[in-house]
Formats: sequence, C-alpha cells, structure tokens
Amino acid sequence: MLQDIAIIELKYNTFIERAAAARSVWGLKSKTGWANSHSNDDEEVSVIPFWSDRALAKACARDDWKGYLPVEILIAEFLESWCVEMDENDVLAGINWDAKMFGKESPALNVALDILNQLSTNNTAIVFKNYSGVDDFIANINELPDDL
Repeated sequence: MLQDIAIIELKYNTFIERAAAARSVWGLKSKTGWANSHSNDDEEVSVIPFWSDRALAKACARDDWKGYLPVEILIAEFLESWCVEMDENDVLAGINWDAKMFGKESPALNVALDILNQLSTNNTAIVFKNYSGVDDFIANINELPDDL
C-alpha cells in the first residue's frame, strides 16, 4: 500500500514538472467528447484524466476509451479554463493514470496551483486571458476559501 502511494505521488510530481516544462498536458478525446470516469473513492464524483505525455495518454486509449485519441491542451487553457471550470463543477483531475486507471485524483485547483508554483519556480512566463501572469493567478487561487 505504501509503495502504491509512493508511485502515485511520483507520477503526480512527474506530471506537474513535465506539464510546466512542456507548457501543455494531454487528454483523450473522441467524437463524443473527452474521456472521463468516476472517482475510485466515490461513484458520484466525476474525474477527467490528464497526462503529462502523449504516449501515456495513448496507452490508456483502450477498453472504455478505445477510439479516443490523445489531444494536447496548452497550459494556459488547461489552467484557466479546464481547472477553473472543473473546480466550479466539483470534478476531479485524474493525473497520469495508467491503463488500469491507477493514479492520483486531485481537486483541479490544487493541480493548477501546483503547476503554477512550478512555473514560478522555473521562472516561466505564461500569457493568460484573465490574469496578468503566474503570480496573479496564484494570488487569485490563494484568495479563495480554504475548501481546496
């Protein structure tokens, strides 16, 4: 069990680092929409999976997601649109799941904040529509109520 937790955290940290470095994440999409699932902890909670690399996403395009293709999502869109809207709808982000749907499920704004902090550490500038920069976005998230 501890090994599983360590693997999940390593995959999550890899996602954060690679997403910040590549300035993009990957999802799976079909003609009917984006891949999604239910939380392993609560069937009532929806999860949208994302991957740090195209190959990781492609490896999960099987079984229920057969026919889905990896699609790149630029980091500004992922942070501003995906993460904010997922938070508003109480949808979790599934991070770097493997083909057995094994991986971390995290509140979308927690993922956004971790990526933003990594971008700040890397001194990477991103152009956002609704924020003046990475630090402004971080400050905005930090001003939200502590239900994250």
